Amino acid sequence: MERGNQVGNYHQLKVEEDEQDGLSTVPSAPDGSPLFPPMETRLYKRRWLMLFVFGTFSMSNAFMWLQYSIISNIFVRFYGVNAICVDWLSMIYFLTYIPLILPVTWFLDNRGLRDVLVAGSAFNCIGAWIKTSTARPDMFAVTFLGQFVCSVGTVFLLGIPSRLASLWFGQQEVSTACSIGVLGNQVGIAIGFLLPPILVPNVDDVEELAYHIGLMFYITAGVATLIFVLVVIVFQEKPELPPSQAQAQARSLSPDQYSYKASIGRLLCNKSFMLLVLTYGLNVGCFYAVSTLLNRMITEQYPGEEVNAGRIGLTIVIAGMVGSLICGIWMDKTKTYKQTTFAVYLLTFIGMLVYSFTLNLGQMWVVFLTAAILGFFMTGYLPLGFEFAVELTYPESEGTSSGLLNCSAQLFGIIFTISQGKIMDKWGTLAGNIFLCFFLLIGTILTGFIKSDLRRQNANASCDPQTGSKKSSLDDGVDHPTTPKEARL
Repeated sequence: MERGNQVGNYHQLKVEEDEQDGLSTVPSAPDGSPLFPPMETRLYKRRWLMLFVFGTFSMSNAFMWLQYSIISNIFVRFYGVNAICVDWLSMIYFLTYIPLILPVTWFLDNRGLRDVLVAGSAFNCIGAWIKTSTARPDMFAVTFLGQFVCSVGTVFLLGIPSRLASLWFGQQEVSTACSIGVLGNQVGIAIGFLLPPILVPNVDDVEELAYHIGLMFYITAGVATLIFVLVVIVFQEKPELPPSQAQAQARSLSPDQYSYKASIGRLLCNKSFMLLVLTYGLNVGCFYAVSTLLNRMITEQYPGEEVNAGRIGLTIVIAGMVGSLICGIWMDKTKTYKQTTFAVYLLTFIGMLVYSFTLNLGQMWVVFLTAAILGFFMTGYLPLGFEFAVELTYPESEGTSSGLLNCSAQLFGIIFTISQGKIMDKWGTLAGNIFLCFFLLIGTILTGFIKSDLRRQNANASCDPQTGSKKSSLDDGVDHPTTPKEARL
């Protein structure tokens, strides 16, 4: 099968790295700069349909991640289990991801984007239907099984936004498209914060409670089924012509030139990328912990405010959606990947500090305000990490680089959620939040040490038909060149 995300003749790799990995060197212009002939590219209107279909799948799966934890006190009473058991209904998503990410990225590289999304949406649908039979107090084990099956579906989608953006979108819009792809997941999280407290009110009658829980499960299963059908019928693997010069170069690699094992090895030896893997995991792991434990944070400070806990979560995510979109547009305009990533990381740390020290003031409007500030930067960071990783690792698979980022996030998500939960039990909510602030500070400092090496942008610049050579740096805010086809579109 033709590879859509590798290129053997990548000009930024050193000669000794080329020889080691079996990659040939690149023809050079007289001034020593690599020279590629511009290839035909085209942007198709249906790229937005592909993005919409993926976003709906991501939305459905993200909703099911949070549908238990945001009303955890209700499910603790309904199933007769302790709080950590209900927390694991969310954390199972993190745990499942870690052992399955490498097999799924191999599947993505060998079978393609469409097959991955079909498989993922099938798991999502099956898990949702399993849960429809669990609206009874003695069915916790079965509802956990259904949640586990849905969590397998997550492995097939979390690393897709950057891959989808690269395959379908031009170089002037790829970061924006990645941000929109991440928005689907955030919309699902927002709905997961908002709807469960409305659909499942905190009533004492067990039979009435079972009715409301069952209704929520059936609605979820119906939506998941429609999305599965939509993916099967509508989604396409890739456009006939590549959308950018970087993708045009990537398509030139024949299957026997690519080794998945060698690709993983190159990624693990890329120091800047591995530093990004660590810092991304710290940031997003904190976000997962805050999302999972938000109900406990709010109800401990404001008893009986389950509905407002959901609304606060909704505020975090909506603010993050705005932040994601703004960051994506900003990076497409400026290409300042490292500077933007560092600034957003630092502001996430500051936002978490402000949220932590104002949560117990007794003023709900203050909580909403500080949560919005935190969400704008913390959730807005998600697409930044994906796109920065693609730049640092081109021409390696976008799915593999994003998968390793998410693997780190899931691992830290488990560690932070369990640790913060125990700290909150022993010392209170403030101590738990300070625990997260400490790791966000570490992540901010480490982000400053990431070396900016925008390989994908340099690959696009090397095919500039106006200059015939690459730019020396594309992380200084200078607009990069476009092909005539992209300019017309």
